[in-house]
Amino acid sequence: MNLVLSGVAKDYGTTRVLDGIDLSMEPGEFVCVVGASGSGKSTLLSLIAGLSPVSAGSVSLGGVPVQGPGPERGLVFQSGALFPFLTVAQNVAFGLRLLPISRADRERRVRWYLGEVGLSSWADALPRQLSGGQRQRVAIARALACEPAVLLLDEPFGALDVQTKEDMQLFLREVWRDMGTTVLMVTHDVEEAVMLAQRVLVFSCGPGRVAAEVPIVLPAYRALAIKRTSLFLGLRATVEDLVRSHMLSPEREKV
Repeated sequence: MNLVLSGVAKDYGTTRVLDGIDLSMEPGEFVCVVGASGSGKSTLLSLIAGLSPVSAGSVSLGGVPVQGPGPERGLVFQSGALFPFLTVAQNVAFGLRLLPISRADRERRVRWYLGEVGLSSWADALPRQLSGGQRQRVAIARALACEPAVLLLDEPFGALDVQTKEDMQLFLREVWRDMGTTVLMVTHDVEEAVMLAQRVLVFSCGPGRVAAEVPIVLPAYRALAIKRTSLFLGLRATVEDLVRSHMLSPEREKV
């Protein structure tokens, strides 16, 4: 299903946080959003997830207006937000209880997605027994288990150490290739955005707008070694320069 945002704006009181957001994503695309803090990146995800209404414009998925949360949109936060009193399997199954599927089908999905994220042997563990990377894998499995058309990721690897983050980047690309799910990811890490995405959107501040779009012309299969290539470094520099040039709002730039 196509995800389409048309003229989207969001106000909090008298402050306009997002303005004039036009975005269209084809099924199976992987897009990353980067920009300075306060540019409205996380707000964008909350509007698409249906957690907050738009102040102007429209958000639609498959031609159907988004008017609230729904299983066709999965959301993963930086913290993972797992239920500490539920096992790994119970966490993955949580959203499935809201779907009209049988218990057998629910259990089958839990087993399959735990296998997909490499945590089958941890099904009965509690979140406190897992590493940070493992907890994020559980959060992604929980979101994918409902088989959403769009997976929304809000800085999912921001709290991880460098090595674990890189492992999770490879993992996410692999899951995306296997599942074919549309992915929209917010990140502050430009290198991460270039590593993962097919295109990168650069947000400006005050209010947040799409200031630039950079196609990421890299091979479909990306090992970590690609980060040392001149092509990758050039793309990273391009995005970094764009982020830096759009860090200040127009009002602050006049000062």
